[in-house]
Amino acid sequence: MTSNAAILDKLRWKKFPVLDDGFVCLVDAMGDDQAVVQAARVSYGEGTQRVSDDRTLIRYLMRHAHTTPLEMADVKLLVRVPMDAWRQWIRHRTASVNEYSTRYSIAIDAAQTTPADAWRRQATDNRQGSEGFLDESIGRELTEGEARVQQHAREVYQHRLELGVAREQARKELPLSTYTEAYWKLDLHNLLHFLHLRMDVHAQREIRQYAETIGREIVRPLFPMVWEAFVDYRLEAMTLSRLDRGVIERLARAGRIPASEEDFLAAQDPAWADLTRCRERDECREKLVALGILRL
Repeated sequence: MTSNAAILDKLRWKKFPVLDDGFVCLVDAMGDDQAVVQAARVSYGEGTQRVSDDRTLIRYLMRHAHTTPLEMADVKLLVRVPMDAWRQWIRHRTASVNEYSTRYSIAIDAAQTTPADAWRRQATDNRQGSEGFLDESIGRELTEGEARVQQHAREVYQHRLELGVAREQARKELPLSTYTEAYWKLDLHNLLHFLHLRMDVHAQREIRQYAETIGREIVRPLFPMVWEAFVDYRLEAMTLSRLDRGVIERLARAGRIPASEEDFLAAQDPAWADLTRCRERDECREKLVALGILRL
């Protein structure tokens, strides 16, 4: 079995590419699966020490949301990410951050570009999301326009610097596609919270690619037992609300499983019945379809 120290040495400073010019890179990590179980056991003495018991304990902690032991491990990353994705990233206020400063230094001469087949349509049922792709012929036009905008913005920025304009002012027109870099350090509990939200299919595709890379290429090998429990009980788990359970119970009592859309609407929560649009009902429908209870 490879030791945690050997895994850490192998991963440290290895740049995992993301998007066209971004990356994530492990700078350092403190702790491993054992650090989590040691922190959990401190409350009741030495307890059991076998590896099988370590796994059982970690799964218990994750299953019951006992998160404090996860805070005993830390991960520090260096990331290069487009500024629009970084805007979302920095909303997770549970990390220590030191970002590349365009007041002190020249902005990174790289901007995230969009392939012609990667322009997404605005989602019809989610104001902040996307769904499907535009035709590639339209995409080529958009990609060409993107390149012109990025090149012009860089030329304007560079010209200002050459004229002696202060860096803090010269940067104003740089596009949000410009890459930035930052050191990002946080404990394992808060890192998993970030991954749970940003690996979700509803997260923006660009930041989701970063989260996938961090999770699968860095967290998984460093904390294999924690990662396994995280996938089972959070990442690929499902939460049923009281209203969701009520729908399932009514369908079961009526013997309508698998259910049709008509059955689902008949069993829906009364609070939803008079609503033309209801996000709660839509989410319940999605859960029941995923469980095979509802067939559309």
